[in-house]
Amino acid sequence: MATLLRLLLLPLLIFADSFVSISSLGVGINYGQIANNLPSPSRVAYLLGSLNISRVKLYDADPNVLTAFANSDVEFVVGLGNEYLQKMTDPNQAQAWIQQHVQPYISQTKIKCITVGNEVLTGNDTQLMSFLLPAMQTVYGALSNLGLNKEIYVTTAHSTGILGNSFPPSAGAFRQDLAVYLQSILNFHAQTNSPFLINAYPFFAYKDNPDQISLSYVLFQPNPGTVDPITNLHYDNMLYAQIDSVYSAIKAMGHTNIQVKVSETGWPSKGDPNEVGATPENARLYNGNLLSRIEQNQGTPAKPSIPIDIFVFALFNEDLKPGPTSERNYGLYYPDGTPVYNIGLQGYLPRMDYSASEKNVIFFFSFLLPIAFFICTL
Repeated sequence: MATLLRLLLLPLLIFADSFVSISSLGVGINYGQIANNLPSPSRVAYLLGSLNISRVKLYDADPNVLTAFANSDVEFVVGLGNEYLQKMTDPNQAQAWIQQHVQPYISQTKIKCITVGNEVLTGNDTQLMSFLLPAMQTVYGALSNLGLNKEIYVTTAHSTGILGNSFPPSAGAFRQDLAVYLQSILNFHAQTNSPFLINAYPFFAYKDNPDQISLSYVLFQPNPGTVDPITNLHYDNMLYAQIDSVYSAIKAMGHTNIQVKVSETGWPSKGDPNEVGATPENARLYNGNLLSRIEQNQGTPAKPSIPIDIFVFALFNEDLKPGPTSERNYGLYYPDGTPVYNIGLQGYLPRMDYSASEKNVIFFFSFLLPIAFFICTL
């Protein structure tokens, strides 16, 4: 029996070794829930555990999700939607929100960041823009009052549409009409040592200009790339150029110690007829090549010593998202746990909810049984 067990475990250990690189990636995933067919949070927790993904970004602070991930090693970014911004300028309401949505869970679930609003400055609501920084400051103040400001940082996510100029990357600059907001937000980041988040999608640039932009350049495929004429730095992909243009825009406003992190990036596997490039193969290449870059701990040409920090969008296709077809097809997985395309991430989604002990037994034997069958047929 012991001999048989060793025979069973040996292939399993070899199999596990093949995923060391995946477990060490440190890549984050956006877990959106605008859908009516998603698996339960407890099943998702098991899927992400089998994928060794340890960072998850939510767009809310769903108590079911935070509870499902209790006692795991997963670090969470939770979100305050744009609809909360005005309320969050009130210190009492900000503190009440944290006490209700964050504080009850932090003893067991690792909540590391609160994003206040999403892409507010590229919207059309100037009143909402005026609430953004005060809301961020008030939420940070509430965290401080509760003794949590060293444990949880506060930030907001921006679209690359905040840039007035993005090429060459060294000449990156924010839009003049947004400068008054961004200068104060950057001051806040510097004071609180929090990162500047951008949602960067080379897909959009390619979709709008497929004749002018190289598909290989946006998909991290071999290509001649482009050279920044000011710095002579070579760029072989658009995402790195976008990140460095944001760093340049921040520097132009007098800050050099604020880290830029990518809160969203991805590629849709399906789109409308006018959404050029939205295919499973392009999505596979974009996300697969991106994971390879992350695995190599690459930095950008302008910041080679700072590994890129990225949350991929998204975990699942979300069938209720409004907008063009692409919006519902950014997922790495279908809701049933089937990969939309293969990028080497082998996960497991339980068919139903189990207790932790049952999950461990079932997951263990789900790998052992095929191996045992293979050995027995030799």
